[in-house]
Amino acid sequence: VQLQASGGGLVQAGGSLRLSCAASGRTFSNYAMGWFRQAPGKERRFVAAINWVGSSTYYADSVKGRFTIARDRSKGTVDLQMDSLKPEDTAVYYCAAYSRPYALNVRDARDTRSYSYWGQGTQVTVSS
Repeated sequence: VQLQASGGGLVQAGGSLRLSCAASGRTFSNYAMGWFRQAPGKERRFVAAINWVGSSTYYADSVKGRFTIARDRSKGTVDLQMDSLKPEDTAVYYCAAYSRPYALNVRDARDTRSYSYWGQGTQVTVSS
């Protein structure tokens, strides 16, 4: 079971990147999915989450209005569109699948412990 995150890279401040997460070995179409990020020397932090249907989304205050999470259940992918990027967005970005299907607790969605499956991460670097 593997989650593969892709789409990271180097971009100037104000630019955009689109991250994508795909699963192999099983499907997570009935699971809420989340994106987290970890900067050097810092804890892994919540970025965004989406419920299993794709009808509800949640964002960290720091990215609200700039990032958009979406999923395509038919393709088994979850994307994170990142616009108006800032140097402080620089981090390794991880996608993750919630610990159980058909569920997303709004409070627990922000907690790394609520997710049981993690991708390997993709580096996003925003230059000033």
